[in-house]
Amino acid sequence: MKEIDLRSDTVTRPTSGMRAAMAAADVGDDVYGEDPTVNRLESLAAGMLGKEAALFVPTGTQSNLLGVMAHCERGDEYIVGQQAHTYKYEGGGAAVLGSIQPQPLEFEADGTLDLERVAAAIKPDDSHFARTRLLCLENTQGGKVLPLAYLERVHAFARAHGLGLHLDGARLFNAAVEQKVAVREIAHWFDTVSVCLSKGLGAPVGSVLCASAAHIAKARRWRKVLGGGMRQAGVLAAAGIYALENHVERLAQDHANAGRLAHGLSAISELRVEPRAVQTNMVFVDLPAQRADALRTFLHARNVRIGSGTRVRMVTHLDIDAHDVDAVVSAMGEFFVAYAASRAALHAG
Repeated sequence: MKEIDLRSDTVTRPTSGMRAAMAAADVGDDVYGEDPTVNRLESLAAGMLGKEAALFVPTGTQSNLLGVMAHCERGDEYIVGQQAHTYKYEGGGAAVLGSIQPQPLEFEADGTLDLERVAAAIKPDDSHFARTRLLCLENTQGGKVLPLAYLERVHAFARAHGLGLHLDGARLFNAAVEQKVAVREIAHWFDTVSVCLSKGLGAPVGSVLCASAAHIAKARRWRKVLGGGMRQAGVLAAAGIYALENHVERLAQDHANAGRLAHGLSAISELRVEPRAVQTNMVFVDLPAQRADALRTFLHARNVRIGSGTRVRMVTHLDIDAHDVDAVVSAMGEFFVAYAASRAALHAG
């Protein structure tokens, strides 16, 4: 029986076409700048995002860290969302490895940062304070797409306050597909942009940082310091090229499947789901606390995997189709019918 894994879009397997591209990749030593496939990936990514240069790295965590370190020096500060990946889920790398202080702020409901609150958080030019140098955003944020008009305001705000702009664009292509724009129309507003190849795009590993040539030169040096220099990395870069050339437009299928999942689950009275809140490939479901673990066990026995906790993020991806979505909805409905029947039998006894 097929496993239906909704925990994340990082769980995808390379397609047969991607595996063939990897097997046929021409390689060299990337630390010397001599891997032709890595060079082609970097050129492709930079061109798609409208940037001068790009850098291929093993992980999105490293790509974001390099983006922050390309802007900031020891004792500087970056402003970031309280729930942002670059602050909460990357091991405190900017602080630990870059000596760069984060200043987290709460996101608004739509995934934006309120610019008045950002302005209030910028430190004065005073030796008592870290130097505020950078503003970081995330797109998508919890599956929500940042409005294009907001990005234009953010850009003007950052320039007025002398701040750099970094985008954690792990799912940037999801945002572009949802807004029906070229990805460069979003990337245009940022100085540095990190894009993950191993989430919705389906590559097995890797991210690219796209920016000016000067920012990438600095990031390339820090990549070496952080242990991210790779040798014959073209085998991995080939997967990234294949993903960018073949897996972007199909993200719309993931969004449609997420909407299908949300609507199906919303019909189950024991669950709390808001279908109208689903914009891309993420569905957030509130489970009844007293039945969450039993539901998870029930689903696992049917080869369905969901995340932990009572508020569960379900993520659609290229290994999930409409039939799988319907199977998940059916299984969850079956669980609650069975639970109600067992409760009724218990009371009758």
